[in-house]
Amino acid sequence: MPKARKKLRRISLSLLVVFLSLWKQPPAWIQTSPEPPAASSPSRTAAMQVWLESGAKQDGVDRVLGEDLEIADDGTLRLDGRTVGCAVDVSTGDGQSKARSLAGCVEWILLEFGEWTMIPVENILAACTGGPTRVAARIRDAEQVVGVAFALQIGADALLVPPDVLEAALIAKAQRGEVVSEEVPVERSTFELEEFEVLGVGDGGVGQRVCVDLTCLLEVGEGMLIGSSSSSLVLVHGETLQSDFVPSRPFRVNAGAVHAYILMADGSTKYLSELRMGDAVAIVHCNGQRRVGVVGRCKVERRPFLLISWINSGGGESGTMLQQAETVRLLQAAGGCVSVTALQPGSRILGWTSEGGRHIGTKVTGEIAEH
Repeated sequence: MPKARKKLRRISLSLLVVFLSLWKQPPAWIQTSPEPPAASSPSRTAAMQVWLESGAKQDGVDRVLGEDLEIADDGTLRLDGRTVGCAVDVSTGDGQSKARSLAGCVEWILLEFGEWTMIPVENILAACTGGPTRVAARIRDAEQVVGVAFALQIGADALLVPPDVLEAALIAKAQRGEVVSEEVPVERSTFELEEFEVLGVGDGGVGQRVCVDLTCLLEVGEGMLIGSSSSSLVLVHGETLQSDFVPSRPFRVNAGAVHAYILMADGSTKYLSELRMGDAVAIVHCNGQRRVGVVGRCKVERRPFLLISWINSGGGESGTMLQQAETVRLLQAAGGCVSVTALQPGSRILGWTSEGGRHIGTKVTGEIAEH
């Protein structure tokens, strides 16, 4: 038995030595793969580039294939004549495995797709997250642009597109730039809200009420600016609070009657009756922070209304119609909210005042009165 144990120990040590030698010196196929980018290589950023398959360089286009961008027959990718990575067909599992294996080893991977686009690009973006390798995607159809540009809330670092998809790619590039801007806290906090004093609460009859359902979730303290006059809007809270009687709907704002204005993401206004799926609205927090929300659905039903009137800090009077329901709430300066059914003359609520009138939702300097 002792001799058997000694023999087994010698075999184990021999195997360990072989393993360590292989660990220190990887097989040849690993050594011949592209070298990792130099320390000076650019890291991944939120900005997105647009590469054009053919044509002349123009505003918004970063590179043109055949000029400062080359793809060799073997897939080698060159920028400004310098080899930076390779193009990989990710239409198969083997192709995706190859692309994942390059993460961290090259500066760029250019993905070329088959029938599937989103799942492969998400897989490779996930593999490259946190590393120096940037991901470009070759897009054939305009319908694929937004999905790839915002995949996993990261998006590809570049889109290679034919001329007929260029417009969609440039729009997505601009939208990516807007997202970067929104992430700067100072820029999100410049929206000025003020306190309104409630003048009265009365019967508003029955009419068609609009619930605005978003494609994102609202936080407590967030809502939308609504009003019967485009120059005086009140901050209506989202349905984010729990209740013993009805479940919360954290994607929804019960915005009021169809005639009311709502503040859009670009600073214009629309009538609630005009809102459509895909419209971008302003989501405003009671502390003044603002972000963009996309409309997923508008739910219109006949409901009873309360007529709520207020006066702003400058002495101007305005109001709006909101559904008579305990779950419809207005934001207050202290960060709380009050149900419209509990409002009384003298109650303080948050709102926003804009000088001048509006024509088709756009601010104009002419005198316009709304009563």
